[in-house]
Amino acid sequence: MAASRRLAKELEEIRRSGMKNFRNIQVEESNLLSWQGLIVPDNPPYDKGAFRIEIIFPTEYPFKPPKITFKTKIYHPNIDEKGQVCLPVISAENWKPATKTDQDIWKSLSP
Repeated sequence: MAASRRLAKELEEIRRSGMKNFRNIQVEESNLLSWQGLIVPDNPPYDKGAFRIEIIFPTEYPFKPPKITFKTKIYHPNIDEKGQVCLPVISAENWKPATKTDQDIWKSLSP
């Protein structure tokens, strides 16, 4: 499955880079389509918080975008009341297969 190969590579890159703002990444090796982790921003106004997120990837990834949901309540213009990230870049119409997961995560917290 192309999605699993791509996600395994992205996960390895994130872990190897020591991305300090995306921590405690939990992925079942048997199901790379579901990630959970902790976002710890270092820029105000969110620098005092830690936010649990869930990323669900479709089997068609990278040709279809992931669904990113904040499980911790956050007040942010790009995140709806259900915690779902609402950005044009991860909508089906604007999604580009070259976009990587770590880029999506940080775009979601940009004001």
